[in-house]
Amino acid sequence: MAPRQQEDSPLINKDDGQYEDFKRMELANQKPSSSIGYDNSQSSWARSVCEKAAIVSLSAIAIFAGMRTFHARAKGDYLPTGPYRLVEAQEGQDFFSFYDFYDGPDSIGSAGYNMYVSEAKATELDIASVVTEKDSRTGEREDFVYMSSAPTKRGPRDSVRLEGKTRFDRGLFILDVRHMPDGCGIWPAFWMTDEAAWPRNGEVDVLEGVNGQSTAKTALHTSDQCDMYAHVPSYAKTGDWEWITGIPDTFTGQPDLKTTKAADNCWVMAQHQWANEGCTAVHDRNDTIGAPVNSNGGGIYALEWDPENHYIKSWVFSPDISQNLQDSIDTAGLEDASERVMPDPHSWGLPYAYFAIGDTTGCSADHFKNMRIVFNLAFCGNVAGNRFTGECSDLAKKVQCYERPWQSRSGVDLQCLH
Repeated sequence: MAPRQQEDSPLINKDDGQYEDFKRMELANQKPSSSIGYDNSQSSWARSVCEKAAIVSLSAIAIFAGMRTFHARAKGDYLPTGPYRLVEAQEGQDFFSFYDFYDGPDSIGSAGYNMYVSEAKATELDIASVVTEKDSRTGEREDFVYMSSAPTKRGPRDSVRLEGKTRFDRGLFILDVRHMPDGCGIWPAFWMTDEAAWPRNGEVDVLEGVNGQSTAKTALHTSDQCDMYAHVPSYAKTGDWEWITGIPDTFTGQPDLKTTKAADNCWVMAQHQWANEGCTAVHDRNDTIGAPVNSNGGGIYALEWDPENHYIKSWVFSPDISQNLQDSIDTAGLEDASERVMPDPHSWGLPYAYFAIGDTTGCSADHFKNMRIVFNLAFCGNVAGNRFTGECSDLAKKVQCYERPWQSRSGVDLQCLH
């Protein structure tokens, strides 16, 4: 998420020196300027509504890699083949041991109106915890991971950003979510990146939504020469590219509302796309994130990153879940490896997102490497804030998502996201 797409940014020309400034800007950590107010003085009812909107509840994350059987390619390196094996099962009381808590302000690239806190502070505020509850799917008691945010008197909310300790160059990543944050001004994300080498080592946004959006997207953000155009057949996926319009005219600077283009170039500086737009695949259903998924008791999100087979694929399962996928999640934590069910993506049906990478494609596989998992929950900022007027038009008539404090135009502090 950070670095993130900036919906209202002008195109940045690599030739005029702004490219390096853009990269430095995205990697910097400065106090954000966007804002959203939330005060402890509001009623307990209103506070409970806001808190529920900004809670994520996870059952598990399972990460698989190819079996350690190898074959050699002509140039002499060895690559894994065969069925998947479990690498990490992030669940239960051990979940947070797989992550570091980032402590500090949001990056200037995201500019969320929140402050990420340490593990000790998150525990004290009860915004990062593991709770044992009855599972609505199975009826059994199960550990659930909760992540949320908390109001502060100073304005920016205290929130959580988890950064994975393990680095990956390929794999199958499965996320079981029972409830995700949803509502105006809210910006949750589950993604992968290597911030120190961004965008050279790439970014993959697996699950992200703002302002109550209900359609899932998967986005890639890369360095130059990573283009999906004419390399992804329509029959390989069920979704489509995000279509964009309103890009400023090169000569006049005025928004071009007559031209529409597919966001299929992953380079963060691609011409005729928004700065850091990347290549963005959109689900063919509008009930695949946010409130619709929450009403169904959650969903499962899977990303298969397989450079040897030349693709990155993405699926959403809600409310119907592939039996193989469900069994692989349910058995991932078993100590006896012989009792685990290995995931078989070929049995899941077509993904909604398909990205061609590797030899013979328009995007070499080395655009994606050394990435770690990131969870974070931001508010307003350069995406949720910039899109606030268009996606929360009724609320935008009363409040603003970018001033401090977040107030109605009449001066009355609404102090809530709904």
